[in-house]
Amino acid sequence: MDQEERLNKITETIIGVVINIHRALWPGLLESAAYEACLVYDLLNMGLKVEQQKSLPVVYRGVKLECGYRLDLLIENEVIVEIKSVENLLPIHKAQLMSYLKLTYCKVGLLINSNVELLKDGIQRVVNNFPDSLRTQRPLR
Repeated sequence: MDQEERLNKITETIIGVVINIHRALWPGLLESAAYEACLVYDLLNMGLKVEQQKSLPVVYRGVKLECGYRLDLLIENEVIVEIKSVENLLPIHKAQLMSYLKLTYCKVGLLINSNVELLKDGIQRVVNNFPDSLRTQRPLR
């Protein structure tokens, strides 16, 4: 299985689990923490590697700086999941995830808004399209 197929399989799995969680909890919980905790629980039980609230330093001029950034979830060291519970996803939410993808050299992330009636309306798949030649290091691995 190549990397693209692997990433597609991981994101499909995550989306399926999130849909089941959303059906069980319904929208409207004002904090995304409940959805995040359930997602971690289910993915770990499926045997996936999950890192929750992973610190994301910024490397500037060769120095690693802790700036307080945290990934909601990093799945299998390859997929970033950011969970929101907001009225609408805004361009700034996508920009945040894209920044995280660039900083981690990950190729794909999921932006999930749990505060929607139909979860399919609250999921965005975001892809970092940098060519592989620019990926000289993978700081989270």
